[in-house]
Amino acid sequence: MQIPLTPLVVVLFAVIAQAVFAAGLLWFARHNQLPDRFLALLMLSIALWLLDGFFRVSTIYKQNPGWYFAPIYYSFAFGPLLYFYVRSLTNHAFRLRPRHLWHFVPVLLQGLLYGWLRLQPYDTRNWFWQHVHRPYTYRVEFIGTWVSLVVYVVLSQRLLGQYRRWLPENFSETSQLRLQWLRTLLVLVGIVSLQWVLEVVLREFFNLYYQYDYSTELLGLLVFLIGVVGLRQADMQAVRFEPEPEPADSELTADAPAPIAQGAAEGASGELPAPEANAARPVTLPETDEALAGLAPKAAVDEAVVARIRQALEAEKLYLNPTLTLAELSAHTGLAPRLISFTVNNGFGQSFNDLVNSYRVAEVKRRLRTPDAQRLTLLGIALDSGFNSKTTFNRIFKQFTGYAPRDYPVG
Repeated sequence: MQIPLTPLVVVLFAVIAQAVFAAGLLWFARHNQLPDRFLALLMLSIALWLLDGFFRVSTIYKQNPGWYFAPIYYSFAFGPLLYFYVRSLTNHAFRLRPRHLWHFVPVLLQGLLYGWLRLQPYDTRNWFWQHVHRPYTYRVEFIGTWVSLVVYVVLSQRLLGQYRRWLPENFSETSQLRLQWLRTLLVLVGIVSLQWVLEVVLREFFNLYYQYDYSTELLGLLVFLIGVVGLRQADMQAVRFEPEPEPADSELTADAPAPIAQGAAEGASGELPAPEANAARPVTLPETDEALAGLAPKAAVDEAVVARIRQALEAEKLYLNPTLTLAELSAHTGLAPRLISFTVNNGFGQSFNDLVNSYRVAEVKRRLRTPDAQRLTLLGIALDSGFNSKTTFNRIFKQFTGYAPRDYPVG
């Protein structure tokens, strides 16, 4: 058997080998175990689909017709595996339950069909190709895969959008959790879906097979992206996102614990630097009860809860924890997470992420005005103020002050 070493043949072989190797690494990864295994299975199913293209362009099929109908087609798994990867990555508590298995029934039938055909003699497979597969089951498989992929990409996009709105309300540091690369991945899958629409039109209406067909190259790029970036995904163990309906305002107050004694709520005496007048997005921390009075348009804000949150952040300086989460603030204060979220949104007029970062920025500005600032680096001050990376510090500081940290006027 001779294989022509054309650029496409070499690239496809390299991509398939990379996909198999990366899938093995993902399967045995120590963190994000369940999502990484979904991702590994997705890479393997795409790699097997690419293997069909490799057999075709390398003339292996032409030289060995008996290789047709090899059990390498699991395209109905693309959509469900992608969706459950997103779902398990954004919720470390997610577990695959028996009720989820119906998503994989089409790929099970697909695997059984090709497994059965592989056991048949060549004449039977040839008859099946001529009289069943080409006129019927091929269309069902190809168009069905496209429909499945579109549905699951839409579900994944929706889930990811909800997660990205939830994230700043629960985490003070989100740079490693925003899943920007996953959005790019979903866009690329959408482009593959559009390419498949073109292929369907060409085949159904013009009887053109494998002309203007770029889905193999696009899937190769897709699996390469997964292999390179998926392995670098940060540990998502702390993330517990579960979509739920928006609660009514009355339900928010039901989660509140017993009223906090006024004496216990007081004590946040530290005063933060006032924001600059020309800041692009200044730190907005209400300093008086009068300032808080107009910030609750939907329901009354409990002043004792506001004071307890202020005490935790100002007097107890919880913002110095670079990975502070809403759950940790809840455990520290004894307040229900939903009550804290409601109070931060309506009492302080900010998201949890913005509120905590505003204290960090204010702490940086305070330290820059002290004599000790001359012997410390800007990054050192940022790390001492609760930031955990230079990139995050630069982005957040400019967001709140309108200045890059090095350009900030200290005097």
